[in-house]
Amino acid sequence: MKKRNDTVNILFCGIGGQGVLKAAEICGCAAMYAGYHVKKSEVHGMAQRGGSVESHLRFGDTVFSPLIPFGQVDFLVGFDRKEAEKYTGSLNSGGKDCTPGLELAMREIPSPLFLNTFMLGMLSRFVPIGPEHWQRALNEVFHGKHEPENREIFLKAREVRL
Repeated sequence: MKKRNDTVNILFCGIGGQGVLKAAEICGCAAMYAGYHVKKSEVHGMAQRGGSVESHLRFGDTVFSPLIPFGQVDFLVGFDRKEAEKYTGSLNSGGKDCTPGLELAMREIPSPLFLNTFMLGMLSRFVPIGPEHWQRALNEVFHGKHEPENREIFLKAREVRL
């Protein structure tokens, strides 16, 4: 678990239409609600479904750049195994790859629409953001859509051991 005063570097990646950018937005909002300074950057490979998408998210007491320097990714959250493989070299020596949770996610969620919520639930165990901030961010970004399902999936994913 990262400490409160450390800068946390999270790289989300996948393909268009999987909820990569939405997951980064939720995580950034949760960090902001927890009182952190947040920076986020998005890179869209192709401007359509199926293209490569990545989002860099950094939060901490003070963050100057939204881009994570190579080799300093603390958490890699891949929504597509092949896309995530491109970034494993970006992890720092103690970095955590959450991508192995994809197979479990696909078995546990009722629809691919909830993949981002499940992946965020797994990630939430490792970052210093309280569950109440995550829930507020989920509700804010999804505008209360599927609120009971998102809460249930998020909480279930928090129990996953990677």
